Amino acid sequence: MDLRLYVVIYSKDPGDVRLNPQLRPVPFLLGPIYALIFWGACALWVLPEVVAWRVRRSTGNAEARDKGSLILIVILWWTGIVLDFSLSFLLPQAAISWKRTSVFFVGICLMLSGIALRWYSAAVLGKYFTFDIAIHGGQALIEAGPYRYIRHPSYSGALLTLLGFGLSLGNWAGLAAILSCMGAAYAYRIPIEEAALTAALGESYKQYVRRTWRLVPFLF
Repeated sequence: MDLRLYVVIYSKDPGDVRLNPQLRPVPFLLGPIYALIFWGACALWVLPEVVAWRVRRSTGNAEARDKGSLILIVILWWTGIVLDFSLSFLLPQAAISWKRTSVFFVGICLMLSGIALRWYSAAVLGKYFTFDIAIHGGQALIEAGPYRYIRHPSYSGALLTLLGFGLSLGNWAGLAAILSCMGAAYAYRIPIEEAALTAALGESYKQYVRRTWRLVPFLF
């Protein structure tokens, strides 16, 4: 008997990539609609970041205190993206097999929610939103919109987008890789940013820190 036929007849594992075409190897390859949705969401994510990168950098009127955190974010962002894609193709054993197509659509919804939160936060912050850490002359403490509850909602939006991206690729190993990379990047950056704001704004920022959360209300 042909070995492949034997496997098809006797294997009972619904997560076996040899039997379930939904696990080969990423959901956006299931059909053109999936691909259109996935790449459309990615375009909505990446293109605004590219445009903002060109126009939202600190100028000569701002004092940069970045300490290399922006470069680290860029490096780990790309590293996480490459690892997520690579592991999703190379490690099908780690595929998310439970309700795979539903998880794909949940991931897309999380991506879009994260994108919306990030750019809403940037709009609320206005001229003070930059990719690098910078203190502007006359820097004000912003407490409107999401800043009323969390201090870094644009980072929360970015992490939510990455969570959705990882889920939409449907691989636990890839998801862990991309979240680990960006979690490490923001773990380095956030204390630097908060130290710079504390130095610039003094007691008002210290009080703001005491009554708000960093990234997730009521959790962290």
